[in-house]
Amino acid sequence: MTALSLFVAGTDTEIGKTFVSSALLHGFARAGLRAAAMKPIASGASVRDGVLHNDDADQLDAAANVALPPEIRTPFMMREPIAPHIAAAREGVSLDIGRIVEAHRFAVTQADIVVVEGVGGFRVPLDDTHDTADLAVALNLPVVLVVGMRLGCISHALLTVEAIASRGLELAGWVANRVDPDMLYPDENIRTLLQRIDAPMLGVIPHIAPADASRAADHLDARLLFDRLQLKD
Repeated sequence: MTALSLFVAGTDTEIGKTFVSSALLHGFARAGLRAAAMKPIASGASVRDGVLHNDDADQLDAAANVALPPEIRTPFMMREPIAPHIAAAREGVSLDIGRIVEAHRFAVTQADIVVVEGVGGFRVPLDDTHDTADLAVALNLPVVLVVGMRLGCISHALLTVEAIASRGLELAGWVANRVDPDMLYPDENIRTLLQRIDAPMLGVIPHIAPADASRAADHLDARLLFDRLQLKD
């Protein structure tokens, strides 16, 4: 049976997509599901024990209870921690969306649910004509939006919600991630987003230091999300 799958997008870079993706994986595993992860494109990698590693991809591996082959989990991994289209061009790599779609076709045969984490924000370029939104469309997956709670997040969130809708994709839900512990009036910001985003809020993750995705999973209802995805499948 083919697994369910979802695409995790963010309002910006460094707002906790990997953290939330890992928390969802922990939650799915606790619910008795076989959960796998993909980070199709990763920039910022180094060689350890003769193998190229990316920290985000390693975190996803640690949270998943189904391991995918590295070339399936991350078909494209570049060394420099810069925008992926620039990193790929510098390494002579073509970020082929079709290759990612093929890897995803294999991934969904291995688990009950596959979490696919995007790269950067929702409209990060992949080459001269394609961006991360095009990847989400090619995969045709419902989107979970991670909103990094900090100054400016309301506009970033609403613009991203519009971009998701403009591509004809379903917003399955959103997560408020407290990336800035000193943000003023976070609850008021969350209430504003609740009034304006026509999709369920899946949880509010408090600022957790050091970051612990297993603890963050306590603040998300992964089983409810899985059930909602099943109903729409």
